[in-house]
Amino acid sequence: MRNDRHDERLSDEELELFLQYLHRFAQYEVDQFALMEVGDPEYPVYVTLSRALEPGTDRAAYRRP
Repeated sequence: MRNDRHDERLSDEELELFLQYLHRFAQYEVDQFALMEVGDPEYPVYVTLSRALEPGTDRAAYRRP
């Protein structure tokens, strides 16, 4: 599955699907952590998914969509 519309924001429906898939991915695929590099190769975004809070981070800093 590839979508080359990288220069467009997600629609409301796409954002809802993304969040649903993210929840499923976190539930079934993330054992301890997952590290990814996504986005524009010249200006990548580094994503860390983890089952542990970053040391010194207050849990209230996170929102649950």
